[in-house]
Amino acid sequence: MIAELLTASRPLSWINTAFPFAAAYLLVAGEIDAALVIGTIFFLIPYNFAMYGVNDVFDYASDLANPRKGGVEGALLDPRRHRIVLITAFCICLPFVIALVVLGPAISWPVLAVSLFAVVAYSAPPFRFKEVPVLDSVTSSVHFVSPALYGILLAGGVPDLRSGTILIAFFLWGMASHAFGAVQDVIPDREGGIASIATVLGAARTVRLAMSLWSLAALLMLTAGDPAAWAAALAIPYLCAAAPFARVSDAESGAANRGWRHFLWINYLCGFLVTMLLIWSVIRAD
Repeated sequence: MIAELLTASRPLSWINTAFPFAAAYLLVAGEIDAALVIGTIFFLIPYNFAMYGVNDVFDYASDLANPRKGGVEGALLDPRRHRIVLITAFCICLPFVIALVVLGPAISWPVLAVSLFAVVAYSAPPFRFKEVPVLDSVTSSVHFVSPALYGILLAGGVPDLRSGTILIAFFLWGMASHAFGAVQDVIPDREGGIASIATVLGAARTVRLAMSLWSLAALLMLTAGDPAAWAAALAIPYLCAAAPFARVSDAESGAANRGWRHFLWINYLCGFLVTMLLIWSVIRAD
């Protein structure tokens, strides 16, 4: 039971939401405090359990036909577990949300609300944004960018031109990542009657769109000033992972899973390099 619930939370992806929050908060606040600790734990585990658990519950029918599901890329939750997953997600998130609202300024509340709404609305009816092409990628990107924006506001800051540029670049990266991830599911999604950005545009066009968005994100980072501009180079491994599938047919779209598996590990490499850039920027500022 515990192992099944853990799989539903996608442990490999925990860092993708916790790190943006923690990095943004720490850069603004400049200290470790209760809000940083509570927020980091929240965006590390409860947030991901809610996001992916809700997804696994409401995608169960289509996931049955998806060969990727049943491991690190998504659980196949027994329908008897669905109710407990939803209740558990609510219960483990609630105390963290209450604490963050109490600790945070009012300006941060709407961003936290939007972030939580996006977590639910992506998968759960009546919204099911994951079945609205383009909005699916936008909503998925909100899942990862909103913790960073929330971290800035929770720490008492307000995005300036430089941080705003970085957030927009991060948003484009998130859209690209979702779009590329959707390519491998073109066939099972169509068979399950699920529309996505990839089922509408087709596999090859979606891969090229993702590559364009990653490239645009890199160009934006070049305008963010030193040392942030160095992060533009981090688009290269993502482009290399996607490039072999730029002409993949819809019938062979499942092959893009190879690129997606590379993508999962590229995130760790790039996350490490971003951490080094952040440390460098702090040292230089001192």
